[in-house]
Amino acid sequence: MKTMTIRLLAASLFALVLNSAQAYEAPKVTQTTPSVPKSGIFIGNSFFYYNNSMHGHLRNFLNAADPKLPFRGTSVTISGAGLDWHNVEAYFAPNAIGRYSFIANNEVRFNKNDKLFDIAIMMDCSQCPVHPQLKSVFTEYVKKHGDTIRKNGADPILFMSWAYADKPEMTETLADAYIKAGNENNMMVIPAGIAFANSIAGRKDIDLYVKDKRHPSLAGTYLAAAVTYASLFKKSPIDNSYTAGLDPEVAKYLQTVAWNTVKDFYKLP
Repeated sequence: MKTMTIRLLAASLFALVLNSAQAYEAPKVTQTTPSVPKSGIFIGNSFFYYNNSMHGHLRNFLNAADPKLPFRGTSVTISGAGLDWHNVEAYFAPNAIGRYSFIANNEVRFNKNDKLFDIAIMMDCSQCPVHPQLKSVFTEYVKKHGDTIRKNGADPILFMSWAYADKPEMTETLADAYIKAGNENNMMVIPAGIAFANSIAGRKDIDLYVKDKRHPSLAGTYLAAAVTYASLFKKSPIDNSYTAGLDPEVAKYLQTVAWNTVKDFYKLP
């Protein structure tokens, strides 16, 4: 227990050191609209869909915190995709995504939603926001898709992806690119990439990556989902009973890193 406390303290302190040492802009948007979203779409690539999809882990965090809190999540991902690969307008077409679902006894229920999605969470390809040939495309499509999402009554949100395991310097450049794009387009940013760096600084023994050093392990997806939960709902994931099958001590550590990162990023009390 003593060792665990020391590790958690180290991670907490590092979160503060990392964010103050690197000159990130302060995020202008710190809250979703509505403040408690009831539905959302994840638009991205394999970083989202690994480990049975991040949106499913988010729903599990929510179910564990409050089973009565409704949240309908949908993931639309393309392997290797940049934002320019996605036809976001089509994702809001009537009688398309979310038109029906299956309930008990394999019965089809046709959904009648007043609004298809409250929020839309977007992530570009892992290098696109900082790649010399693609960063202008990132900037272009954040605005283009953001306009489309708002036109359809949803709140666009950016998901800050993480550095490769063998290229930790990507953390700073990706964070800078996502925060600048978020501020220029009045979008909230989810600081998953910063949380990855904070977790590694505190405990290198928890591997957040699979063998390719890019895609998330189960622990990596769990951490990203915990950051997403904390960012969207401004609630601590610490002591949430959902562990995704991870060792309880590991889950508690990742929950704590997620909450410390989110509090520092949005300057929460």
